[in-house]
Amino acid sequence: MFREIVLGACLGAVSVENKKENKKMDIYVGNLAYATTDDGLKAAFAAYGEVTSARVVTDRMTGRSKGFGFVEMPDRGQAQAAIDALNGQPLDGRPIRVNESQPKPRTERRGGGGFGGGRRDRGGRGDRGDRGDTRW
Repeated sequence: MFREIVLGACLGAVSVENKKENKKMDIYVGNLAYATTDDGLKAAFAAYGEVTSARVVTDRMTGRSKGFGFVEMPDRGQAQAAIDALNGQPLDGRPIRVNESQPKPRTERRGGGGFGGGRRDRGGRGDRGDRGDTRW
């Protein structure tokens, strides 16, 4: 019975690993030219397999590219082949940096917003002394 449990645990580990191998991969693409579009990025990766999505990150205020983007591929093997082939290769005149996207680190968010974070030592003129007539 002990052997069956160990064997079952080993087989379970193998099946989990196989599932991870076929899982989708998010890819970070850096050093993009400002002229690179979503379609251009997708076309570069489509040569290595199916591309679920490709997005060049843009500045919200200006609409201009921030110089990096993300590509999602459903097959990890094809995604790794694309990373190996495209990393350091030129795209729209610039050598791109390509690697597996890492999850954004979670940082503890502290409250406060733009109003000083709830500090109690803010007040009117009284806390800065009497200035009288001279400003500077």
